[in-house]
Amino acid sequence: MAETFDLVLKGANVVNHDGIGQRDIGIRDGRIVRLGEFSADAGEIVDCTGLHILPGVIDTQVHFREPGAEHKETLETGMMAAAAGGVTGVFEMPNTNPLTTSPETLKQKLDIAANNPWTNYAFYFGGTAENSKNLPEWENLAGVCGVKIFMGSSTGNLLVATDEEVEAVLSNGRRVVAVHSEDEMMMIENKKNILGDSTDPAMHPVWRSVESCLSSTKRLIRLAKKTGRNVHVLHITSAEEMEFLAQHKDIASVEVLGNHLTLHAPECYDKLGTHAQQNPAIREKEHQNALWQAINNGLVDILASDHAPHTLEEKAQTYPQSPSGTPGVQTLVPIMLDHVNNGKLTLERFVDLMCYGPQRIHQIAEKGRIARGYDADFTIVDMNMVCEITNAQQKSRAGWTPFDGVKVKGWPVITMINGQTVMRDDELLQKVGRPIRFRETLKAV
Repeated sequence: MAETFDLVLKGANVVNHDGIGQRDIGIRDGRIVRLGEFSADAGEIVDCTGLHILPGVIDTQVHFREPGAEHKETLETGMMAAAAGGVTGVFEMPNTNPLTTSPETLKQKLDIAANNPWTNYAFYFGGTAENSKNLPEWENLAGVCGVKIFMGSSTGNLLVATDEEVEAVLSNGRRVVAVHSEDEMMMIENKKNILGDSTDPAMHPVWRSVESCLSSTKRLIRLAKKTGRNVHVLHITSAEEMEFLAQHKDIASVEVLGNHLTLHAPECYDKLGTHAQQNPAIREKEHQNALWQAINNGLVDILASDHAPHTLEEKAQTYPQSPSGTPGVQTLVPIMLDHVNNGKLTLERFVDLMCYGPQRIHQIAEKGRIARGYDADFTIVDMNMVCEITNAQQKSRAGWTPFDGVKVKGWPVITMINGQTVMRDDELLQKVGRPIRFRETLKAV
C-alpha cells in the first residue's frame, strides 16, 4: 500500500549535505518525512524535472526599517521581497526606532511580523552597555536569533564604540554576537582629515577605510578571547581582515555580502554613485578577489544580503549626506546563482553558505538541510533560466536595486515554506511564515 503524503516533489536534483542527486521528497504536516524514490499517494504532486531543490535559503542580515522608518520598508514588504527572491527565512536587525533592546520592543516586532508573515523570521537583540546585564535572559527569548552590536556608526543609533562597551556585551550571555566592525574613532578622523569637503561617492572606501575595519576587528577578537565569547564578524570587505580572521577561527565566524562579491570600486561608484554606497564600503578588485578566495578556501561561513533600503530621494542627496545601504534580499539568490553558472563557486558551496552556515552558526532548529524530520522549507531554482533584474520587479518599498538591467542565469521559481508554496513563477501566493526556532530557545517556545 502506497504511503500517503500532503505533497510530493518529484524528479528534481536535490542539493544537500551529501551532494547533488535526483530524489523525490515526501512532505506531511509541513515536514520532510521521506527522501528517495518511492510510490506515494499525495494531495499534490509537483513535477520538478529539470529543477534544483535547495534547502530553504536564510538571509541572516536584513534591515526592514519597521518600526520607525516605514517609508523605506516594512516588515511585510521586506518579507515579500525575500519570498519573491527565493528566501525562506530572514534575521532582521535591531537598529530601528525604537531600537530592539528590550523585551517590549522585541514583542512589538514579533507582533507586526505575525500579521503578514510571507517568510519565516527572527530578530537580533541589540546589545548595549546599558542592557548588557539583562542579555543572558533576554537573548533566549523566543524569536531572537542572537545579539548585534555596531562598533562603527551606520543607519540608526546603536553604537557600541569603546572597548569597555564591547566587553560589557561580550561578558554577558552565551549566544553568538554579530558585529558590525568598523573603528568609530578612526572613521571620525578620516572624515575630518581625508574626506574633508569632498562630495565624491568614490571616496567612501577611503573614508571608511580598510585600516578602520582591521583595527576594529583586531580589537573585537582580543575582547572575544578575553571574555570567551563567540563572535560573528559581519560583511568583511578586505584582504587584510580575511588574513587576520583566518588565524582566529576558534572564536570568530565570517560573513560576506553578495554586493561585495559582485561590485567593485571604482567602477561601481562611477556607474551607480550613491546607489553603491553602503557600510562597510565596496572596495577595489584586489579586495573582491580576496573575498572570493576566502569563499573558495572555506574561510567564509555565511553569505547574506545586508538588505538596507532607502528611498531614491534619500539616495539622491549629495554625498556624504546620502544614507548608506542598498536593497538586496530579493536579488541575492539570482545574483549568486549567476556566479555559480559562471564558475565562481559550486552549487554545493552556495548551499553551505546560505543554508547550512546559518543553521550551524546560529543553531537553528530543524532547518538548513533536506533531511527527514526537518521543516519543508525549499528554494527551488531553474539553473538554466535567463532573466533580467529590474527595478519594477522589486517588492521592497524602496522600489530599486543596484542591479537594475543586469541579466543573470539562474532564477528562483518556487519558494516553499513549511510545506506550502509561497512564491511560484514570480507570483506571491500565501503567507505561512512563523518565528524561527533555535536550539538554545526551544524551552522558551
